[in-house]
Amino acid sequence: MQELGKTGPILMVLSEVYAKAMEAELRALGAVASEALLVGGVEEIPGIRRVASDAGLRLALGGTLTSLNVRMAASWLQHCEDSRLTSETTSSAWHEWASAVPRPEQLNRQPMTDAEVIAFIRQETGAQPGISRTRLLRILRDSGRACEQSRFATLFERTMGDQ
Repeated sequence: MQELGKTGPILMVLSEVYAKAMEAELRALGAVASEALLVGGVEEIPGIRRVASDAGLRLALGGTLTSLNVRMAASWLQHCEDSRLTSETTSSAWHEWASAVPRPEQLNRQPMTDAEVIAFIRQETGAQPGISRTRLLRILRDSGRACEQSRFATLFERTMGDQ
């Protein structure tokens, strides 16, 4: 990775987990890179400009939190008016945009046990045969209750099978 940093600008989009695993390589890159940008990551690294993940931008950028860093990087590139990845002009344009976009409201949903989620699935699929898993999760969340998407999918599959 150090060689990449010597040849020109380098853009990295990393989750906290990957950045932690690559800490030594990132520090070595920071020591030699002329222009390096890290979107996501876990901490500031000398020689690398970092744009920390910001869940508050999910609404403005769309998609899920899982792919937020990639969409943040794409938006950062759209703000590169002077063709420099890490210039103060680009950084200022990005931060001005990011601070101006609407932030989503803070959700205060009630957590549920597996048994409660399964009971909800049974009740709702009984009342609305053929309802999709996605629609069912939306109904659950709109009712003020919480369940993470992959957990809901697992419980739905366990309850409903391949229907």
